[in-house]
Amino acid sequence: MSVSQVVYPDVTLGNDVVLGPFVVIGEPPRGKMAGELPTRIGAKAVIRSHTVIYAGNVIGENFQTGHGVLVREENMIGNNVSIGSHSVIEHHVEIGDQARIHSNVFIPEYSVLESGCWVGPCAVFTNARYPRSLGVKETLRGPVVRSGAKIGAGAVLLPGVTVGRDALVGAGAVVVHDVPDGAVVVGNPARIVRSIAEIDAYQRLSEGNEVHANSTR
Repeated sequence: MSVSQVVYPDVTLGNDVVLGPFVVIGEPPRGKMAGELPTRIGAKAVIRSHTVIYAGNVIGENFQTGHGVLVREENMIGNNVSIGSHSVIEHHVEIGDQARIHSNVFIPEYSVLESGCWVGPCAVFTNARYPRSLGVKETLRGPVVRSGAKIGAGAVLLPGVTVGRDALVGAGAVVVHDVPDGAVVVGNPARIVRSIAEIDAYQRLSEGNEVHANSTR
């Protein structure tokens, strides 16, 4: 470990983990002592410079961050997850296997991102319906992004909305209501304009994946 890196007590790193300069792992959150919350990061992670990962995170294998990523405490993060440069993941977030989060994304506490979802650069999730209102901290609800859903660049998701499985949220859209499985939504407020089944590029992708799966059996 380089002198420019800080790894707190009760941090377990899997085999072949790469830590860049000025990385901090296991930072204790307010009210906790160093080492009080165990931190686990699986094998073959690549954690690039100036990333800070707080204590209490459980992170799977092949995790990657860009530069300057912040991951707050007590998140559950699966295998093969990638988080782009300067993105922020707040606490008590669930991220499934093979999720891809691009650069400058904000994910607030109590959000859920299921396996294989994709979040474009500068997307913003929110979790407070009435910021600074009485009891707001007791009513925080982050968005839920179901498996395979894709969130376009600069999109905004309001508190508690669910983006359905394989749905597509267009760039810059403001999602104020739940998005059904397989729907394509655009605009402010986001509205359904078509189905993912009508987009030829995704059908070709599905067919290609099926051919590949058959060829490996």
